[in-house]
Amino acid sequence: MKVRWSAAFLIASSIAALSAVGSTAPNESDFVLKNFKFTSGESLPELRIHYRTLGRLTKDPAGRANNAVLIMHGTTGSGGQFIRPEFAGELFGQSQPLDAEKYFLVLPDDIGHGKSSKPSDGLHAKFPRYGYLDMVEAESRLLTEGLGVNHLRLVMGTSMGGMHTWLWGEIHPDFMDALLPLASLPTQISGRNRAWRRMVSDAIRNDPAWNGGDYQQQPPSLRTAAEMLWFMSSNPLLRQKEAPSLTKTDEVLDKFVADYVKSADANDVLYAIEASRDYDPGPNLEKIQAPLLAINSADDLINPPELQILEREIKRVPHGRALVIPMSEKTRGHGSHTIANLWKGELVGLLKESEHSESH
Repeated sequence: MKVRWSAAFLIASSIAALSAVGSTAPNESDFVLKNFKFTSGESLPELRIHYRTLGRLTKDPAGRANNAVLIMHGTTGSGGQFIRPEFAGELFGQSQPLDAEKYFLVLPDDIGHGKSSKPSDGLHAKFPRYGYLDMVEAESRLLTEGLGVNHLRLVMGTSMGGMHTWLWGEIHPDFMDALLPLASLPTQISGRNRAWRRMVSDAIRNDPAWNGGDYQQQPPSLRTAAEMLWFMSSNPLLRQKEAPSLTKTDEVLDKFVADYVKSADANDVLYAIEASRDYDPGPNLEKIQAPLLAINSADDLINPPELQILEREIKRVPHGRALVIPMSEKTRGHGSHTIANLWKGELVGLLKESEHSESH
């Protein structure tokens, strides 16, 4: 899941991140998939997948890509969210773990997100019902058909992108050397995680102003969606610190919601929230062959450690390990997934552990 920031903050952060990386802006382009068929049985004559890349693809003498890294974003986010000091500035610079001079970094906007095809483009609620399996399929075709990537050095993602990482390991077990899912659980959406998504979905669908998806102005229920995203995306201590009184809480929440609804669309949010309905990696965890390191944080309200789901299920992954980062002044609840200095040392270890795979 992505927390929205002001446009000025994003621009300043992006400039700072690019400066830290020591490169110009990422290359941005679109790849169009013709007659894309969704698991729902629906199809689109053209599905546009927007993406960003940094670095240059290299291949070994046998023609196998050996430096490509796929990085996938969270619900309502985009690949652009990674071009910030706390992520790109920690990972993509010279001699950093994912040095853009060494690796070919691919940051797609998933179906329904960013600049990729989405309901708000014009089809509204007539846009095909997409799920996580459709999104992984589009990611795969972008790489193989659009970018000529036939192997990945690393697959990683945050939140929804973390869930996609588990699916990548199961669906394409020989395609990558290593997997790094962040802020996710390898199980069907359930419990509180399902409940908050259901609340957002119900609020929009039962809003008369939503009008079956055909509205001229954003329905009031988009505010409810924004409020739920604010509620779930951080930890209680941080929220109390920034909003220590009744009036201050109202002020902070009102500002977040006002900023969110300026650029968000109710249909896009609805589709993105409901896309998780087909996520269920549980039955196939044994199929994951590459080394996998799952990292969560102890203060994540969406994936709370007390459930012990990650600790239980990781035992079924042949080369899997799990780490839960203790809560501290540096963690940001669910949003810890984008604070790379919390876990980049573990990423370095995973890359070293999986180096042997590169020659296979």
